[in-house]
Amino acid sequence: MCGRYVSKETAEWERFFSRRVKVPLFESYNVAPSQAVPVVRAGTEDFERMRWGLVPFFAKGVPPKYSTINATIERLEAGPCWRGPWKRAQRCLLPANGFYEWHVNADGSKTPFYIHLTDREAFGFAGLWDRSEAMDGTAIESCTIITMPPNALMAEIHNAKQRMPAILAQEDHDAWLSGSAEEARVALKPYPADLMVAWPVRTRVNSPRNNDAELIARAAP
Repeated sequence: MCGRYVSKETAEWERFFSRRVKVPLFESYNVAPSQAVPVVRAGTEDFERMRWGLVPFFAKGVPPKYSTINATIERLEAGPCWRGPWKRAQRCLLPANGFYEWHVNADGSKTPFYIHLTDREAFGFAGLWDRSEAMDGTAIESCTIITMPPNALMAEIHNAKQRMPAILAQEDHDAWLSGSAEEARVALKPYPADLMVAWPVRTRVNSPRNNDAELIARAAP
């Protein structure tokens, strides 16, 4: 799964995601579920903000009691929350600079790791979005991150769940956002392990109340 990540809007985002950055800039070292996060959709010129944790159109604007922050690749066509957005090609990118996963140790304790890419500073998670309208006419737009079986690095780190977020290659952005379902499916593949790096961080990241650059610093042995 992917339950926390780092996302910092910079001028470099404009080139990489082909969208305009507007002030105030979004910056978080501990993005948590239910927060409004930057999103890229097809047919737009700006970064948008959506709730992280998908609220399906049929939920009438009420967030489900179960977690919808991640959509498994195996159930995109069949899962009740995912099949509608997938069929309607409501695909998006969630820009990020890195993310966290937890390794389960032999004694049952968990060590958080910070993971990022070696070939670029920013990247996009593959996501789905939906719009749900409440009885009073107000609407909420929300999103989810797609997860998939892990590469070798992520299998070692995320040893309990054996999952990783779907990270898109830059050349696959257009296919994911605007391509056919078949083209979008091809874009979903594990990011190469040799282009990722990870190190343990302090357990301060466990609380979403903590949000500063020290969260991504390598923890002392």
